[in-house]
Amino acid sequence: MTALNRIFRIGLGLKGADGVLELAGGVLLLVVSPSQMSSAARLLTLHELGEDPHDVIATSLVRFADSLTVSVSLFAALYLLLHGIVKVVLVWAVLRNTLWAYPWMIAFLLAFVTYQLYQIALSFSIWLVLLTVFDLFIAWLTWREYQSHRALSARRGA
Repeated sequence: MTALNRIFRIGLGLKGADGVLELAGGVLLLVVSPSQMSSAARLLTLHELGEDPHDVIATSLVRFADSLTVSVSLFAALYLLLHGIVKVVLVWAVLRNTLWAYPWMIAFLLAFVTYQLYQIALSFSIWLVLLTVFDLFIAWLTWREYQSHRALSARRGA
């Protein structure tokens, strides 16, 4: 196994873990009300805001939790669930070397990259830029693996 193959497997593992976290987040958003999230955010940041009332992370978390509505929470839950399911299924299929999954993985990664570029254009975020570069790298590695598996499949069929 080459270094790029190992990096590909690790990247897929990260994508799969992210998909599982998105599923958990989607379920959480479905079962916890916005007011409960706001209360939890206030409770979790109470100590930090007591020490530093201007803490950027803590105040951002409280502001975000306070701004949640039922419709925003439902949209976010459905988005996370759909995104998580797609990621987990595709990662699982690619790790099993299922040929149909490779083009779908590339297509979904490129769709997410397109959306991320749109978000970057609206509001620059270094984290989103890094995620976009990572997704492009994983898409490229997926293409390499797909070509390799197709060639191997063709040789076996010949």
